[in-house]
Amino acid sequence: QVQLVESGGGLVQAGGSRELSCTVSARTLSNYRMGWFRQAPAKEREFLAAIRWSSGSTYYADSVKGRFTISRDNAKNTVYLQMNNLKPEDTAVYYCAAGPSFITLASMTYTYWGQGTQVTVSS
Repeated sequence: QVQLVESGGGLVQAGGSRELSCTVSARTLSNYRMGWFRQAPAKEREFLAAIRWSSGSTYYADSVKGRFTISRDNAKNTVYLQMNNLKPEDTAVYYCAAGPSFITLASMTYTYWGQGTQVTVSS
């Protein structure tokens, strides 16, 4: 069983930065790849970034490439999403997810999900 707990959401001004954290409870972290998604009101869930826990390899959606950075800290069992130059359209609930490591980072198949953390960007 894998448990994911996101934190770091809140209110931020446009142009600002925010770092989200996802603390992971799992027996063997190297078995997983981690992803960040978001969902704005009345919109579909959107993939943002993924990282393979074992290698640190990353993959980004074109919409956030260059603004968002995914990383992980093995010692803290935590995955991060650093978000820079935030825009009002980045307002959404942000979710962390875990999926099998052997699947390509571009896959949208994830097994475990966190409860989400709200990020609101004011103009």
